[in-house]
Amino acid sequence: MVHTALDVRLTVTTVECFHKSQRVASHVRSAERGRHTTVAAHLPSSHQRYLAWSPSRLIQWADTIGPATAAVVNTLLTRRRHPEQGYRSCLGILRLGREYGPRRLGAACHRAQALEAFAYKSVQSILKTGLDQQPLSEPIPTVPLPSTHDHLRGTTYYQPHEGGV
Repeated sequence: MVHTALDVRLTVTTVECFHKSQRVASHVRSAERGRHTTVAAHLPSSHQRYLAWSPSRLIQWADTIGPATAAVVNTLLTRRRHPEQGYRSCLGILRLGREYGPRRLGAACHRAQALEAFAYKSVQSILKTGLDQQPLSEPIPTVPLPSTHDHLRGTTYYQPHEGGV
């Protein structure tokens, strides 16, 4: 029924969904404003398997690979309004450890962290291109400019002069 228009009947206590006048779903309406609720049976089977996961479980798993991996997973989960929306990306990153090994995945996550590229595609690209095996370039240090200098003219230099342009 994906992408199928449904009719919805809302009461104070119930949400009912109808397709061609046949009720296809019904569940208790949440009293919390602005919060979503999900009935596990209404989720696609591909999503139901994530119900047993929690953000802390994913972060702990990532931490077994290394602190950079845990940091990337933690950032992916905390940047989402609902952490569950980041589960697939996190699991994808952790699955990359099977193909590339934990050492390379940790190095890729370290680079992703340095680049602030917190996405599955970024970590995957770092691994595919072998950037995880290259040293991170050191940032070029910046020297602060002095507030006074012999060659600085100051604000009075730019004031209009008497009698001319």
